[in-house]
Amino acid sequence: MDAARLPTADDVRAAAERIAGRIKRTPLVHARKLSAITGADIYLKLENLQYTGAFKERGALNKLMLLSNADKKRGVIAASAGNHAQGVARNAAALGIPAVIVMPVTTPDVKVRQTRELGAEVVLTGHDFDEAKAAAAKIEKERGLVFVHPFDDADVIAGQGTVALEMIEDGPKFDAMIVPIGGGGLIAGMALAIKDLSPETEIIGVQAALFPSMANAIDGGKRETGGNTLAEGIAVKEAGALTRQIVRDCVDDIVLVDERILERALSILMMEQKLLVEGAGAAGLAAILAEPERFRGKTVGLVLCGGNIDARLLSMILMRDLARAGRLARLRVQLLDMPGQLVRVATIIANQDGNVIDVGHHRTYSDLPAKMTCMDVTIDTQGQEHLNRILQNLRDEGYEVEIAAY
Repeated sequence: MDAARLPTADDVRAAAERIAGRIKRTPLVHARKLSAITGADIYLKLENLQYTGAFKERGALNKLMLLSNADKKRGVIAASAGNHAQGVARNAAALGIPAVIVMPVTTPDVKVRQTRELGAEVVLTGHDFDEAKAAAAKIEKERGLVFVHPFDDADVIAGQGTVALEMIEDGPKFDAMIVPIGGGGLIAGMALAIKDLSPETEIIGVQAALFPSMANAIDGGKRETGGNTLAEGIAVKEAGALTRQIVRDCVDDIVLVDERILERALSILMMEQKLLVEGAGAAGLAAILAEPERFRGKTVGLVLCGGNIDARLLSMILMRDLARAGRLARLRVQLLDMPGQLVRVATIIANQDGNVIDVGHHRTYSDLPAKMTCMDVTIDTQGQEHLNRILQNLRDEGYEVEIAAY
């Protein structure tokens, strides 16, 4: 297929046959807990269970299998900071194709190491994707390699669309499917399949509000693009040329979600559904949380597009969620600077079944009177009501106390 032409639903079907047996057919599960929480009847496509943790393997493999023997011998190059890199690396190695992956120097070490372990040569250069892509273009010409675009390629788009074929075959009749959008490869491929096989199904894209590139491309908006988003997997500054044409023709709407809702969606998937996803993988649920009435009572398919999240970031998100629920709190208590006060405060908390897990005592760096001091106490509670009871007991005993911000 000419990689620059628009793919069709037939191309998606052909891709499904081509990659069958080489790519995991991930489960489609009925998310009963999420359905109870949101009021929508939700089904989850678990692309986070792919070998490399993301759907990107589908498009990469389809592209690589369609290369000529001469191109396979030359080798391929890709620019990516994550999931596309690993998808290309793994499947190139399986097909015996030399692969070079250009990654920004800011890429976490774990992703660099994983990409190398999958058999690719890794070149670290540039401070963001755009700089890495420019470097990849230079290396491509110097070494005569074939560039594998992460989204704006007909073969890649067709491969990604196989997600929708499996959802339609394995699931109920969907009123809507919600698909994360970065450059648009996944939603473009899925939209081709959905409009062909289930034209009544509404196709809704979702983007991080900080990176509304596709929304801008479709409606001509001038929204600012850039920033630090939890959904770095869909943090693309410019939508693809091919993908925007398909999105314009086939996608019904694009929802923008803010960081707080993305964080909440990720936490709910982890705590309630016991599923580990990255920020982009939580975007579909975030769209439902942002507009619950729109989806109430409807059968909705969500794609958990990836599960590659940094462990430290995940820990922070879960701790912040505990804090918002009142199950973890840092109390700032004012008290007289005299023996026994710390024990007394701890005893009041313990008598209310609170658990002290950290204490900080501040004498010097405080604007309190010289005979007063400030103590930060981090406590573990059973929830907001329990926390309120502990606060009230401390105040009843004469202590000024407030919840300190994290």
